Amino acid sequence: MKTDFTNYLKRMVRDHFIPLRNLTFHYREWSTRGAPLILLHGLASQAHIFDLVAPQLAPTFRVLAFDQRGHGESAKPQDHFDFENVARDLLALLDALKIKRAILGGHSWGGNVALYFAAQFPERVRAIILIDGGFLDLQANPAMTWERTERELAPPNFIGTPVEQFKQMLKAYAGERWKPEIETIVLQNFEIRRDNTIQPRLSYERHMKILRALWEMRPRELYPRIKCPALLLPAEMETDENRAWRAQRRAQIKHAAREIPTARVVWFRNTIHDIPLQRPRKLANVIVKFAREYELLDGRPTADG
Repeated sequence: MKTDFTNYLKRMVRDHFIPLRNLTFHYREWSTRGAPLILLHGLASQAHIFDLVAPQLAPTFRVLAFDQRGHGESAKPQDHFDFENVARDLLALLDALKIKRAILGGHSWGGNVALYFAAQFPERVRAIILIDGGFLDLQANPAMTWERTERELAPPNFIGTPVEQFKQMLKAYAGERWKPEIETIVLQNFEIRRDNTIQPRLSYERHMKILRALWEMRPRELYPRIKCPALLLPAEMETDENRAWRAQRRAQIKHAAREIPTARVVWFRNTIHDIPLQRPRKLANVIVKFAREYELLDGRPTADG
């Protein structure tokens, strides 16, 4: 019965386009009742990354996934990719949809957006959920200069890659985690050109502007300003041989959990960064449990009744 209802909700998803701040934005909506839960994708991703988890959340929340500026099917201006402008895009969305207070669930860079928004506009946030994001402080490592960040974290150049070749690359990278629906979701990061090659929806120039803003952000300065419930969901692969990097991440997450007054941490072990793709059911269950415990559900029945 639950599976049938989930399939029904997948069919019921609606795509919307809305004018905000003189730009047109795209968002997906799986349900229209319950406490609003706004899902924010990561850098170079888009709203479809939540296609597997959102239907499982829809019986409990009003679920929306928002294509942030420069991404997906939303507008692609040349400038203003700093956190202040990205946060004001989100504020405009809440105002347009008449949402007074929302739960924000941000993945990767989207977690940083959620953190920043909660610090700047605390009266508009019920809770934040940081899905392997929001707690990365690049400058915490003195060796991570902008020059090094720019060199090591620049996006790969997929422009002109044939679609079928990219699919094979994706399948090889995903290994046993590969599923047809994941391939479909990842391909949404790209436009398919007339010659059947791909081009990222987020341009290299825009990508680097966001990366610069991410490098400049110091999350630890925002932690004490977070007054709403906060759920931190870090992922970790036990097979990762970069022990120094793992230790640094663990230290940053421990610091975030200590400095955010209301923080709770749930680890996703043996899980890749893209938790919404690999562990959608567990992710949904953890979010629903968190919302129950903090009484965030507006009296709406949960998915398991």
